[in-house]
Formats: sequence, structure tokens, C-alpha cells
Amino acid sequence: MKSKATVLGPSIITMLAIVVMMTAAAPIAFAQAGHVRWDIISFPGTPFVVAPGGMASATANDGSHITLTGSGTFVAPSGGNGTSNAVSGGGKWTTYSSKGLVTGTGTYEVTGLVLWEPSSLPPGGPPPSPTDLIEPSDVRSSGLAVLRIAYSDGERGILVVSCESYLSPASAYEGIHTTKGLTDYNRPVAPLPGVNANRTLFHVEE
Repeated sequence: MKSKATVLGPSIITMLAIVVMMTAAAPIAFAQAGHVRWDIISFPGTPFVVAPGGMASATANDGSHITLTGSGTFVAPSGGNGTSNAVSGGGKWTTYSSKGLVTGTGTYEVTGLVLWEPSSLPPGGPPPSPTDLIEPSDVRSSGLAVLRIAYSDGERGILVVSCESYLSPASAYEGIHTTKGLTDYNRPVAPLPGVNANRTLFHVEE
């Protein structure tokens, strides 16, 4: 997870430190099927404690937006290629008009994995780790997962969960974007220092 800024003030430096701590881990073994957990994460009171239960938003072309909570697991096929129905999880959704009025709310369920692209991290000893309240025994990872989801109002969609690290390419981003029916919430809301939202994390079972 990472926030981008042009001026490195104290809050930015803190967030960059979190980036290093969150994503520094042993390289992922790509040759085997991976058991992966994804979370929209929260920092409960301090950025050095990582917990589930966060929220993330994305915006559509007309200015409307959607906010999601959620977590889940999937079994990625060997090599990270191919789809999978070995999934679990979901969360809550709320949609808003371009004026900020609530237009719908409910839950969603993950129904399948479309794609999992994990990030390979360089060798070297990791820095001190944050307190991990999610899966402390697993390897924290950046990467991108594309999930099929079903909404409680009967609509279907695709949820993209993306976690970037300080080694990610410039094209990567932190957060989510999603579709719901005919609406494409294709503009992830970027994380900001001091705002407890729009951050994600993966854990890979060793």
C-alpha cells in the first residue's frame, strides 16, 4: 500500500514507512497454487496497526460513486494464471449520486476469481513489521486481484482489488474499482495521508 505525493511532509514520510513495512516479505512461490486473503484494510487508531474492516471508494464517469467494505479468500491456480471458483468473502456496498445522496445499499458476495497477479519482492531482510491483526503468520503481499461478485439487489459485477508497494510500476494504484450492472466505477479514489480509507492488502499462506 502506498500514497503518492510531491512533497514529503511528516505524514507522507509516515505513510512511506508503512508502505515498506506492509509489503516487505519473502518472495512469493509462483510455482504452486496460492491460498490468498484480500482485505480492504483499516488503521484502528494508529498507522502501525493493520486491521480488517476498512472502506474504499471509486467514482463513475457521471460523478456518482460507490463505497465498499470487504474481505475474502481465494485459491489462485498454479502460476497465477486462470480462473477459480474456490473463493469466499464479500462485504457491504453503498452507492451515491453525483450530489452525494445515497442511491442504494446492501451486501455483495464474491463468486469467482478472474485473475491474480502477485508482486515479487526483492531479497533482503524486511524492516520492522507493523502489528498485523489480519493474518500475522502469512506473507503480506502487494498485487492485483480481479473478482466476480454478486450484489444483494440482483446485479452482478467485477471487483478489482489493487495493492501497490514502493516497488510497484507507476501504472499501479492503491484501492479498488468495480462495476455494478451497467455502471462502471472506473476511477479509484486514491488514499491520502491521515485518511483511514482506500487501502488494501493481500496475505499469502506460506
